[in-house]
Amino acid sequence: MVDFYDPDSYHFELPPSQIAQNPVEPRDHSRLLVADRKGSPLEDRLFCDLPDLLCPGDLLVLNDTKVIRARLRGTKKRGGGAVEVLLLKPLDGEWREWEALVRPGRRLPPGTVVVLAEGVEVLVNASREEGTREIRFIGPDPESVRNYLDRHGEIPLPPYIHDSQAPDERYQTVYAAEEGSAAAPTAGLHFTRSLLDRIESGGVERAYVTLHVGLGTFRPVKEKDIRLHPMHEELCILSAEAVAAVERTRKRGGRVIAVGTTVVRTLESSADDKGILSPGVRSTRLFIYPGYPFRVVDGLITNFHLPKSTLLMLVAAFLGYDRTFEAYERAVREGYRFFSFGDAMAIF
Repeated sequence: MVDFYDPDSYHFELPPSQIAQNPVEPRDHSRLLVADRKGSPLEDRLFCDLPDLLCPGDLLVLNDTKVIRARLRGTKKRGGGAVEVLLLKPLDGEWREWEALVRPGRRLPPGTVVVLAEGVEVLVNASREEGTREIRFIGPDPESVRNYLDRHGEIPLPPYIHDSQAPDERYQTVYAAEEGSAAAPTAGLHFTRSLLDRIESGGVERAYVTLHVGLGTFRPVKEKDIRLHPMHEELCILSAEAVAAVERTRKRGGRVIAVGTTVVRTLESSADDKGILSPGVRSTRLFIYPGYPFRVVDGLITNFHLPKSTLLMLVAAFLGYDRTFEAYERAVREGYRFFSFGDAMAIF
């Protein structure tokens, strides 16, 4: 019998050759594995076939977060030595104070000054939970931190992407709008504007939420019981317009289809026990694993995720554990491409 709380239950073998290093061109020609929650046979499609799988009256909910150029490189002001700073979450409205990952962390005690391009300095301050640090931009003052990041920051590709020739815009969705994310909501990377137009012309409504992806996306589960895993706090925003779109969809009998696990977490974090959504800005630590009672989401479009990851556990909660691993075994066997630049699943 499967122990749903044991992280080893979510392990699978993946050939390194199936970890996508570059995205498919055009975006919507990645492969799409379709899984019916009722147990119908799995189906191999292309992502551009998605309009055929949606119904008039459905609602597609997308995360409009925009990845910032969050990776900075510099040297210690005293003694030299290379330093990497990965900005995770702003702690003030001017983006001068941040929660960040710094490397090598053990060699950067509180009070360390790091010199970046143009002589801009950051002060490494106190440690926070899960090994992150507080950092603050100090002089000389760039005209704004946002402009400085645009000039000198790097798009923070995940560590398993180490041989990519993709331009920076391929790690952004075509509808990215709200700056603040340290990683892309990767399920949305498959959409083109023309595909979105086709979906809309088929009578499918569209709504947007915002969840700025942070550390929780790439933190491994280290606890022997997944229920003890501390989820990293992430900021999510649900507008009154998105709430109204969900309510309209329910009234007409349509499905609420989340594009990505971040959308699932935003919607489910914003609902009460009866599934009634409340708009607003909130922080979420919601960890979804098998046994979770979904209150809002009826369908999910998502990429293939890392073994033992919280994202895979969310998929197993939504699709069912056995069905999820049936789909993943097929994906490995059939050569689907995995992770951020990889192929996708549609679960209905």
